[in-house]
Amino acid sequence: MVEEMNNEMAEMNSFTVGEVVTGKVTKVEDKQAFVDVGFKVDGIVPISELSSLHVEKVSDVISEGDELELKVTKVDDDELILSKRAVQAEKAWQELEQKFESGEVIEAEVADVVKGGLVVDLGVRGFIPASLVERHYVEDFSDYKGRQLRLKVVEIEPENNKLILSQRAVLDDEAEAEKSKVLQTLSEGDVIDGTVQRLTDFGAFVDVGGVDGLVHISQLAHHRVETPSEVVNEGDQVKVKVLSVDPENERVSLSIKDTLPGPWETIEGDIKAGDVIKGTVRRLVSFGAFIEVAPGVEGLVHISQIANRHIGTPGEVLSEGETVEVKVLDINIAEKRISLSIRELHEEEQGGDSGQQQEFKTNDNDDHSGFSLGDMIGDQLKKYKS
Repeated sequence: MVEEMNNEMAEMNSFTVGEVVTGKVTKVEDKQAFVDVGFKVDGIVPISELSSLHVEKVSDVISEGDELELKVTKVDDDELILSKRAVQAEKAWQELEQKFESGEVIEAEVADVVKGGLVVDLGVRGFIPASLVERHYVEDFSDYKGRQLRLKVVEIEPENNKLILSQRAVLDDEAEAEKSKVLQTLSEGDVIDGTVQRLTDFGAFVDVGGVDGLVHISQLAHHRVETPSEVVNEGDQVKVKVLSVDPENERVSLSIKDTLPGPWETIEGDIKAGDVIKGTVRRLVSFGAFIEVAPGVEGLVHISQIANRHIGTPGEVLSEGETVEVKVLDINIAEKRISLSIRELHEEEQGGDSGQQQEFKTNDNDDHSGFSLGDMIGDQLKKYKS
C-alpha cells in the first residue's frame, strides 16, 4: 500500500509548472471543473482560468466529456491546478502579433459592451475603444453585443496583456480603396447623383460615391446665393455635374447649377411684353439700371425709361437693392434680353403726357433694347477721346 502511494506521488511529481497536458472534463461545478489528465488525481480548472473574459458559470464555457488542452499552473503533493486560458493566450498572442505585422483583418464577435468601448475574445481579451468602432460617432453601443466585426490589431503588448483593436481602420481602408476607384471613373462632364455631406461658407461638399466633391457657392444656382443653406441642406439628394477631377490630390469640382434649367428657360411664357412685374435693382450704370425680375434674370431699364423727366444718372432716382415695379417693353429669350420701363408706368398712372413729357419723348430717339454695345462702352470712349 505504501509502495502504491509512493508510485502515485512520483507520477504526480513528474508534472512541472508550464507543462501543457490534454484531458477530459469529468465534473463541472459552478466555480471549477475537474479534468482527468491520465492520473489518479483529477486536475482542477478554476473558473478564472477558463477564459480571458469574465465567466458567470463554468457550464457556460465547458461541459462534461469535453477534451481540453491545459497548462499546469500549480503542483502540490495532492493538488494539480490547470489553466485553459493560459494555453489559449499563448497561441493567441503569437497569431495576433503576426496579424499585427501583416495588417490582416480579423473577424470576432462582440462579447461585451463596457464603458468606453467593446470587448471581444480572441483567445485573449481584446478591447475596441469607442472611437475606433465606426467612422461616425455612435452614442449608444448597447445593440453591438453579439455583432460580428471585422477588426485590425492597432496596438499589442503581450507582456502587459494589452490588445487594442479597430474596426474603423478596416472601414477607412475600404473607403480609401473605393475613393480611389471612383476618382478613376469620374470624368469631366458626367452628371451623377450625390448626397450633401456638409455646408461651408464657400459651398457644399457632396458625396458622389465615397468621394466628397465641392460645389462652390457660385455653382449652387443660377441666381446669386448668399449662403449655401439657401439652396441645399445636409442630407439632400442632389444631381451634380462634374466640372473637373484631380485624382492625385483627390479633388473633385462639381456644379448643381449646370444640371438645372437656365433662369431664362424657366421664365419662358411667364413674362411677356406689356406685363407689369416687380424686380430688384441690382446694378446702376451710366446708361441705366439692371433689374432682377426673376432669380438669375436681369432686364435693363434704360436711363431714358427711368423717369418722366430728364435725369443725369440713374442714381438720382434709384438705389441698388430697391424693389421697383416695371413694365416689360420687349423680351427675347434666345438672346437673353429684357427691356423694361418705369417711366411708362408713371405716365399711365398720370393718364397721359404733359408738355414736358411730350417734349422729352419727341427728343428721345434712344434704342430701348438696353444692351447696345454703344451704351455699354460709351462713357469709356468719351473719356478716351478727351
